[in-house]
Amino acid sequence: MRLALDVAREAAASADVPVGAVVLSPDGEVWGTGRNVREAEADPTGHAEVVALRQAARTRGEWRLDGCTLVVTLEPCTMCAGAAVLSRVARVVFGAYDDKAGAVGSLWDVVRDRRLNHRPEVVAGVLAAESAALLDDFFRSQRVTPGSG
Repeated sequence: MRLALDVAREAAASADVPVGAVVLSPDGEVWGTGRNVREAEADPTGHAEVVALRQAARTRGEWRLDGCTLVVTLEPCTMCAGAAVLSRVARVVFGAYDDKAGAVGSLWDVVRDRRLNHRPEVVAGVLAAESAALLDDFFRSQRVTPGSG
């Protein structure tokens, strides 16, 4: 999770929401990292998880990421939770909950939907305070203060 937080900080430097993701191989090797790039690349699918999953699949040489772990600083949205299911990761580990768009337990629970053919294990709240603080700081800096324009 610390590596995911470091990657998230890179997103903040480029005006993207600071979310970072890492995909670990079954042996714990880093196969992919990703940060939000929606603003930087004008890509609506440029979420940290999607970027990291794509890189991990290229590293592995196939789309199935059986046995891998997706670590992300913010609870995945529906798109990213779906990507985790479709890529067959074994587990999803996340930091801060997302009460507005979270799809791994908060608003929806895509990854544990019994109708799907794959359901990764979920580990929630890992370094949640640090992950939330990074997001809070980013959004606080985005707000216009009265009298500043």
